[in-house]
Amino acid sequence: MGESVASLLTQSQRNLLDFFYSELISVGGKSDLTANTYVLSISEFLFWCNKSEKDLSSLEIKDLLYYLAWRKTDGQASDSTVAKDISALRSFGESLVNHKVWSENFAMILDRPKSSQSLPQVLAPEEVDMILDSIKTDTPLGVRDRALFELIYSCGLRISEASALLMENVHIAERIIKVLGKGKKERFIPFGDEAYYWLNLWYKERASIVSTKTTPELFVNARGERFSRKGIWKKFKEIEALCGLNAKVHTLRHSFATHLLSGGADLCSVQELLGHSDLSTTQIYTHVDNTKLEEYHEQFFPGHERTVEKMESEDVEKSEKSDTSTKI
Repeated sequence: MGESVASLLTQSQRNLLDFFYSELISVGGKSDLTANTYVLSISEFLFWCNKSEKDLSSLEIKDLLYYLAWRKTDGQASDSTVAKDISALRSFGESLVNHKVWSENFAMILDRPKSSQSLPQVLAPEEVDMILDSIKTDTPLGVRDRALFELIYSCGLRISEASALLMENVHIAERIIKVLGKGKKERFIPFGDEAYYWLNLWYKERASIVSTKTTPELFVNARGERFSRKGIWKKFKEIEALCGLNAKVHTLRHSFATHLLSGGADLCSVQELLGHSDLSTTQIYTHVDNTKLEEYHEQFFPGHERTVEKMESEDVEKSEKSDTSTKI
């Protein structure tokens, strides 16, 4: 349902969400991205309450459990999404206590589901080329799209980082960008030849789109305003449909990390480039790479399998001969 859910809520519920957002930023110290994510999550929850004819002030822990079960079934939410929902409910419960709607924050009883260790989707280099080459660059916005997704892949950017990237933080001549990541942590990332080529073309096209506006972000929409995360996501869905590959914008980031490790980059360098605060987060890409290595080994080195079979056969023959000699 996304952002449109808020329009289906009552005015008092929307006011409650406004207070919730303000508290997340000013009191909770959450980032704008996290606060918006929590607000969207609670919008879904309030919509469910209305649909189920449940009054917010009389809810019990069993109602929260019913809601989460509904999210997993009818809502088809993943474990990671449910985990975010629970975090949002915990924070919202605290806000409800502050506003005397709940006497206590019983949402704290909820246990976050253990995150599954499923490996991230990764594209082969030629599949990345298919996606990027399918972008039509015969219009200014087409050039923007090519420059945008080239840079996301070349630097392993998150979609929010690409949307917020400032003109002043792109150093074309030095082929490096300064990125403001999670927790307002800065990092410097170099970019490759393809990104360099398309960024130069985009700079020329951007000037005609922005005109007299003073938009600080590098990537803009047709109105010369910041190209939003939602806009980038929608554009990638169009490109995905054109090339016939199943992928997400974040898949380019996963592919960036895995291709670096495959090429011999060390784990700490990849951690720095991705902006991970914990090395264990980066280590998942080593598992992806190992999986690929196993596939390549099985495909291109079948001799090992025959050698194992031969050794097993020889062991059987030796065993049979040993049995025969013992009988004699």
